[in-house]
Amino acid sequence: MDLRIFTEPQQGADYDTLLRVARATEDLGFDAFFRSDHYLRMGSGDGLPGPTDAWITLAGLARETSRIRLGTLMTAATFRLPGVLAIQVAQVDRMSGGRVELGLGAGWFEEEHTAYGIPFPKEKFGRLEEQLAIVTGLWGTEAGKTFSYEGEHYRLADSPALPKPAQRKVPVLIGGHGATRTPRLAARYADEFNIPFASVEDTERQFGRVRAAAEEAGRPAGDLVYSNALVVCVGRDDAEVARRAAAIGRDVDELKANGLAGSPAEVVEKLGRYAAVGSGRVYLQVLDLDDLDHLELISAQVAPQLG
Repeated sequence: MDLRIFTEPQQGADYDTLLRVARATEDLGFDAFFRSDHYLRMGSGDGLPGPTDAWITLAGLARETSRIRLGTLMTAATFRLPGVLAIQVAQVDRMSGGRVELGLGAGWFEEEHTAYGIPFPKEKFGRLEEQLAIVTGLWGTEAGKTFSYEGEHYRLADSPALPKPAQRKVPVLIGGHGATRTPRLAARYADEFNIPFASVEDTERQFGRVRAAAEEAGRPAGDLVYSNALVVCVGRDDAEVARRAAAIGRDVDELKANGLAGSPAEVVEKLGRYAAVGSGRVYLQVLDLDDLDHLELISAQVAPQLG
């Protein structure tokens, strides 16, 4: 099972903090560093020093790391026009030497749109579907040819479809809990399907829907990577678990019920339950970005037991 580090910088983190975490991610052997794409903190706290932009952050990290994959869970389709997004991601991919992955979602947090003057359309899923068609279409257009698209929300005419990413194909992640439209969209466009903050039982149910949608679309279900995103809080003993839970304002029992919390052995056991229902990759949501010892513990005592 791959372990990836997933951060939520809108809660309060500058670029230097994210760089320290990304370098630790690389040095400690984790597979990837991912971040959210939000402009406003959620819940309590002041969010200082303020938001950082996801793709500007990843551009910087592309030049300051050398091995780890870099990406978003999830880029908000409401934030960027699809042609511009295709250029941004392709450029960062070239800056990284081909290590970028694009998680793309519809966008859901209305308050951050209001706070920064970003339109928040009522119909978002249709826009997401068109964005996926355009971004992948631009990247997939043969060099020297042009790309055009006529949709309800976006229109492109005779685009040179440049620049191209460094990778032959940038992996696209689609995720969520939707029972019908989301699995169909994943079956058509995704290289990876991710379900965030879900129980083992809900994970199994949603993975089954995606597999069925893929087969219905004439695609082998095994073509996709299936993954989870889960909050993590690991400690060598109960006191350390409690300290880390308190630092992120969470209750230990709640974390154990809804995330990956407890001793390394407890976390390995729970990861095994997710693996048993088909999860091959987990994004560890790390909320205290100053606690690099937490990453060291997971690297030393959790990752080696996962095979």
